[in-house]
Amino acid sequence: MVENLEYYKVFYQVGKIGSITGAAKELSISQPAVSQSIHQLETALGCHLFQRTSRGVKLTAEGSLLFSYVEKGYQQIELGEKRLAQLQHLDTGEVRIGASDMTLRFYLLPYLERFHELHPGIKVSVTNGPTPETLAYLSEDKIDFGVVSSPFNLRDEYSSFPVAEIEDVFVAGRKFIQYKNKMLDFTDLEKVPLIMLEGDSSTKSYVDSYLAKHGADVRPEFQLATSDMIVQFALRNLGVGCVVKSFAQEYLDSGVLFELRFHQMIPKRQICVVTDTGRALSPAADALLSLIREKQ
Repeated sequence: MVENLEYYKVFYQVGKIGSITGAAKELSISQPAVSQSIHQLETALGCHLFQRTSRGVKLTAEGSLLFSYVEKGYQQIELGEKRLAQLQHLDTGEVRIGASDMTLRFYLLPYLERFHELHPGIKVSVTNGPTPETLAYLSEDKIDFGVVSSPFNLRDEYSSFPVAEIEDVFVAGRKFIQYKNKMLDFTDLEKVPLIMLEGDSSTKSYVDSYLAKHGADVRPEFQLATSDMIVQFALRNLGVGCVVKSFAQEYLDSGVLFELRFHQMIPKRQICVVTDTGRALSPAADALLSLIREKQ
C-alpha cells in the first residue's frame, strides 16, 4: 500500500475535476506539486493513471478502476464527518441509561421527557434493573451512566452525585388498623405478615440490615418482584408492605393505606447518578447529565 495517503487525495481531486489546474486550485497547492504527487503515485503503483487531452486530463482504464475505490472511501469519510457533526450538534445519537423502576418513575422520567423535547433526534434507551445490576452494566460499558439508590459500593473509577432523597416505610390497610397511630418497635414486625421485595436490590439489603441491627428477625410471608405489587398486596390486606414511600403516596394521602410509626426512623437514602470517569461520555449523554445537574 502507498504510504503517503496525500497522493490519493491529489489523485481523487484530479480524477474528479479532470484538470491539474483545477485540482491545484481546489487543494490550494501549486500545479507542479499536483503533477509531482500523481507521478509519485504512478511510480509506486507501476501504471499510468491519467492521459492528457486538449481539455485537461482523463483517467486511464487503470486510473478509472482505482478511482472507483478511492471515491467510495472519500464518500464514507464525508458521511462520517457529517454524522460526527450531527452528534456534536445533538441532531442524532443515543443515550444509554441504567435505572430501577423506582429511580425511573420517581426521578428520571421528567428529565427524559424534557430531553426528548429538546433533542427529538436522539435515541434514549433505558436498561431496567436494581442497583447492583445497574452498576454491573456500567462496568461492562452497556450503559453511559446509572441512576441508582443508595447504599452501594463505589469503585475507584466511578463518580457519583446525589439528586434526590427517598424514604423506606411500612404501610398497611384497614385489617391492621390496630397499629395506626401507635408507636412500635421494629420487633413488632415479627407479629405481622410482611410483604417485601425479593432478590438482590439496594432497598432490600438496606432494610434487612437495618432491621437486623435493631433486633428484628423478620421473615416475609410474601416476597415480590416489584414495589408496585407490594402496594397492591397491602391494598388487599394481605400483610404489611415495605416500600419506598413514593410508591404508596397516593394511597397514604387518600387514607386507603396508613404508615406504621416506629420509635426509631429508618434513615432516608439517596438517589444518585453514577458515571465511570475512565470513559468519555458521548455528546448526547453529556447533554442529558448537564440537564440533570442544572436542576440540582
